[in-house]
Amino acid sequence: MFTGIVEEVGTVVVREDRPDSAVLRIRAQRVLEDVALGDSIAVDGVCLTVTGVEDGVWSTDVMAETLRRSSLGGAVAGAAVNLERAVTPHTRLGGHLMQGHVDGVGSVLARTPGADWEVVRIGLPPELARYVVEKGSVAVDGVSLTVSAVSAADDPRPWFEVSLIPTTLRETTLGARAPGDPVNLEVDVIAKYVERLLGGRVA
Repeated sequence: MFTGIVEEVGTVVVREDRPDSAVLRIRAQRVLEDVALGDSIAVDGVCLTVTGVEDGVWSTDVMAETLRRSSLGGAVAGAAVNLERAVTPHTRLGGHLMQGHVDGVGSVLARTPGADWEVVRIGLPPELARYVVEKGSVAVDGVSLTVSAVSAADDPRPWFEVSLIPTTLRETTLGARAPGDPVNLEVDVIAKYVERLLGGRVA
């Protein structure tokens, strides 16, 4: 589990493609302070397992399913990625509970600067729109954010907006995401469980 509070921005230094997977080697510092083989680290919101560590670079295997269903499919050497270690019983829950299981890939539609923040509009797959509500939580590239606005329920091209404070703009990759860029999305897991328990019925 994760909280969506990014600890640092790492850099992909090597991508090694294999027939049905890829190996990523990522340079980092803070998330490696107490790392052990087998630990989980979220990379742009994707939960991955540490398979090796050497000279400030950690390795992870990325399966074909993950490459296909997340923006990591397009990760290349030199790419900046948000990193967060899995929570512990003593971790402050500063964001919201996240699994590191990407539900879909959205795209940045627009950015509107404000006096002390920036409003970012993000398009999302129609099948995810019902889980995103105003004032609810959503993870974008592993960053826990509060939804500030949503499109109309019948909009065929749904979107939502988030307001990014200076810290988020400065300390995560979201500060550099431009219109057209893909972003990983994880909706609130509680909403998905409620829907499942209700058998998909809408009251």
